Amino acid sequence: MEPLLISKQEVRKMILHAAGLASTAQFGLGAEAVYRIIDHLGFVQLDTNYVVERAHHHVFAARVPDYQPQWLADLTEEGKIFEYFSSDAGFMPMTDFRFSLPVKESFAAKGKELSPAEIRLKKEVLDRIEREGPLMVGDFDNDRLEASSGWWDWRPAKVALERLYLEGELMISRSPKFQKLYDLPLNLIPVDTDHSVPSPEEFAGYIIRRTLAALGIASVKEMVWRACRVKGNLLKKQLELMLAKGELRRVNVEGLKTEFYMMADQSGDIQLSGEAFILSPFDILNVFRHRLKDFFNFDYQIECFVPAPKRKYGYFSLPVLLGDVFVARMDAKADRKNKVLTVHNLHFEEIELREEQLEKIIEALKSFVQFNGCRDIKFSRSNHQEYLSFIKESFE
Repeated sequence: MEPLLISKQEVRKMILHAAGLASTAQFGLGAEAVYRIIDHLGFVQLDTNYVVERAHHHVFAARVPDYQPQWLADLTEEGKIFEYFSSDAGFMPMTDFRFSLPVKESFAAKGKELSPAEIRLKKEVLDRIEREGPLMVGDFDNDRLEASSGWWDWRPAKVALERLYLEGELMISRSPKFQKLYDLPLNLIPVDTDHSVPSPEEFAGYIIRRTLAALGIASVKEMVWRACRVKGNLLKKQLELMLAKGELRRVNVEGLKTEFYMMADQSGDIQLSGEAFILSPFDILNVFRHRLKDFFNFDYQIECFVPAPKRKYGYFSLPVLLGDVFVARMDAKADRKNKVLTVHNLHFEEIELREEQLEKIIEALKSFVQFNGCRDIKFSRSNHQEYLSFIKESFE
């Protein structure tokens, strides 16, 4: 079958619908909507950065208007979701638990050979958690023998805990302050959870379906990223088999040389609401910078990893999406003590915006202020004073 040729405009609709951003409340309201998002995307990345509300909560707040951060903890406690490190750290639906097992096996296989002391420490850590219940790193004595040489120079107990977690002997829940609680899997996994290890073919098929559900269309490179922890996976072979069976279609996008894939039964009748969304840098829509450039003509980089003198837009600039166009980026910080959201920089792209479009951005800003536990907003600067003045008036 010849590849399907589609325009970038149609691709943007497919991508936004897959990401749950075609309209507000695309997945409904309440805690069930949060679960449906995780179940649909298959993976929601978490991040500890707290300049504004943490990335995983931000992902849900952008899609669920009445979102409450407690719902994520509730879903974990109910055994509907779990946290694990696949391509990155994030939340997965418990129904996908068995597909985390090849990743855990991979971590166990590639780890460096342990010394007798390290083996003994792992056993001691595991024994303590079996006896005492879930523990944090701080519950273990400071067993560092030498001074720390940097952020990732973990002390031995921390290394043991993380290794036990990555290899599947421990799991993680979170304290109200977002600290890791290491616990036994049997305390967090429902008894009816499937523990059977998927075959390499089954795992590859799972990765393909999950990636396409979350991205709408995807290249081989983007699918491989999701399976990056499992070396020697059969993703490319399984891709050809699924094409032969008619489960997938090849896709060519006007103006691009890369070949993409989509599910054969994917609907092409997608309407966008034209609403505004303030997005996390770690949102599924923003994970691949090249996709933002290719499909949205948006050159974006999160600048907290960029040296301060080289930053163009700010430490933690957030993309602002309006319909299928990125119209701005907002560097903001939540002053939780004084309940003020400070916008250090509201930088607009070179796009002319009408008043009704600015009104939608204002509504998104008001929701974002409330989501961050603030009551007021303060603007410092912008590259478009006319737009900024219009927005500021609505908050006065």
